[in-house]
Amino acid sequence: MTAKLKKENQMRVIAGIARGRRLKAPPGDTTRPVTDMIKEALFNVWGQRVQGAAFLDLFAGSGSMGIEALSRGAQTVIFVDNNARAVAVIKDNLQNCHISEGFEVYRNDVFRAIDILQNRGAKFDIIYVDPPFTNEVIFDKVIKILDEAQILEQNGIMVIRTYKKKTLPVSLSNLSQYRKNDYGESVLHYYRSNEEVRLNDGDIQNS
Repeated sequence: MTAKLKKENQMRVIAGIARGRRLKAPPGDTTRPVTDMIKEALFNVWGQRVQGAAFLDLFAGSGSMGIEALSRGAQTVIFVDNNARAVAVIKDNLQNCHISEGFEVYRNDVFRAIDILQNRGAKFDIIYVDPPFTNEVIFDKVIKILDEAQILEQNGIMVIRTYKKKTLPVSLSNLSQYRKNDYGESVLHYYRSNEEVRLNDGDIQNS
């Protein structure tokens, strides 16, 4: 890999108390780090709701999204990844950003973790889901389980990142898709509770 590519693949915290801090990625090609463009777009949509939020980072990889949320004032972040190397990198990145509280890091199967969180009565203002693109069936499975678990707050937002050609259901039992944004080979699908989507009375926003 050239020095230029290495530089382009580097991640950083964009804003907040850890602004400018570099983040490491897990070794190998099992994770796809979120680009600064996608991360900035997401946090622009979430806006002020990040401050004081309970944030769930599923398939967390490097922890880039959850760390950005903590840097911007989230009250709590739970990181979940089943990969031991990813979990080690998340902990290193948190330490390097001098973040020592307000988070939990779990090495666990995401589906088991969702079940545990549901049994705890946990609720989240923001849920970010970034499954591996190589697993075709995992997207539909995870969105179905999250819909049934009802761990998203009534006015919360859930975002799932998929590959470009992947379609997700618009309407589920408890959640509805209200926005979709394309970024090259990645697509961000935004969900809210059915009631919130009805109140805002909008078709899916595409860009």
